[in-house]
Amino acid sequence: MEEIDIALIKKKSLSGIVALTSQTFLLQLIAFGATLLLTIFLTPTIFGIFYVVSAIINFLQYFADIGLAAALIQKKEPLTPEDLSTTFTIQQLLVFPISIITFAVAPLVAAFYKLDAAGVMLLRALVVSFFISSLKTIPSILLERNLEFKKLVIPQIVETIGFYLVAVIMAWKGFGITSFTWAVCVRAVVGLIVIYIISPWRIQFGISKPVAKKLLRFGIPFQMNSFLALLKDDLMTVFLGKILPFAQVGYIGWAKKWAEVPLRLIMDSVIQVTFPAFSRLQHSKEMLGKAIEKTLFGLATTIIPISVGLLFFVQPAVFLIPKYGKWEPALVSFFIFVISAIIAGLSTPLTNALNAVGQIKITMMLMIFWTVATWILTITLIHFIGFNGFAVGLLIQSLTIFIVVKITQRFAAFSFVEYIKWPVLAGLLQGALYYVARGSMPYSIPRLVIVAGAGVILYGGVVWVKQKERILDIIHISR
Repeated sequence: MEEIDIALIKKKSLSGIVALTSQTFLLQLIAFGATLLLTIFLTPTIFGIFYVVSAIINFLQYFADIGLAAALIQKKEPLTPEDLSTTFTIQQLLVFPISIITFAVAPLVAAFYKLDAAGVMLLRALVVSFFISSLKTIPSILLERNLEFKKLVIPQIVETIGFYLVAVIMAWKGFGITSFTWAVCVRAVVGLIVIYIISPWRIQFGISKPVAKKLLRFGIPFQMNSFLALLKDDLMTVFLGKILPFAQVGYIGWAKKWAEVPLRLIMDSVIQVTFPAFSRLQHSKEMLGKAIEKTLFGLATTIIPISVGLLFFVQPAVFLIPKYGKWEPALVSFFIFVISAIIAGLSTPLTNALNAVGQIKITMMLMIFWTVATWILTITLIHFIGFNGFAVGLLIQSLTIFIVVKITQRFAAFSFVEYIKWPVLAGLLQGALYYVARGSMPYSIPRLVIVAGAGVILYGGVVWVKQKERILDIIHISR
């Protein structure tokens, strides 16, 4: 595999971002539309059960490859067949026994959470899906390392459509939690078939000790970061499922999912592209800094107006959509999660850059701090203010973004405030307009539509006037 030169990095990175964001935008619209239907058809309790059981499987996922996939993407030298076979073999040696054991103890896990037989089947379906997903690693790595994101998005499209089509139809027919069971199975199988069609790779077993040693030098610290993220997020969800009623866990899951819509629509696609792109630019502090600045500006410009819209229009949606008033208790958490999501959208590219330049130990120390802070804040705040304490704790933790900025600036020359200040100020003006003009209950749909459009126009106008050159520069480069 030949290394990609700088000009090609720019071209593939931009085309990858455009492909991922445009196709993912449509895909996420489908996903969020389906989620809306699911939250209408299903109760908060069922939604909470799926949220907790999925977190259990996510917990297992972090033991699946001990960071070898990331090590292959970050590797400076071209990949060899030994790199691929070693990574695949080690991964399967980890995944297979974990899958067998978890499948066998599923009834015990279900008993711990007081789940019925349908809950056991859901857990086992997720275990099977976990194993099948491990078979997709190498084809995905080959596409991602070559920045072939136009192809990489195809399996994601098929998986998402398959999952939500099955889940919504079965939920509509009254199958409850079983809707998710069949949906995860369909998602796993169709995704595996499509990825091997797009990126064929003949499965090979074998372990090269020198290769394994070199990959693990980056992979283990990287996976330690993932493990800490697991303790901070997914294991916390598992813990919440034991100390809170499933309905309240469902409120947290609902609020967090909708609050992070901008991250799923925009940030995920950008981050997926920038990690391999930053890795290719790690030799130049100046070029890496410019790439970070463009990333920050692009994320701030797109995430902030969507988030502001969510802050002011989700509450009317809860009262206007039939059978949606049951989610009203989650609104306080939702508002807090939105603010946290905006900050996360700006801090994640920075930790991404630190990983790309090999500063994995620094991000590991940051993750240790965030993990400890999350557990202490969550347990303390839930005790005093209930389930909303989880959202408050996440917001407090997100305010450490300025520490991340200072650390990242040691390895890349970039300005943080300069590239986000006008999107932030435009977002504040947009929010002020919504606050004054939205109106109160009973909400008028025509009024909401007009006010929402006026806010977008105001935001876009402010950013265009103050950042016209930067926007034209990005458009020019994209062309």
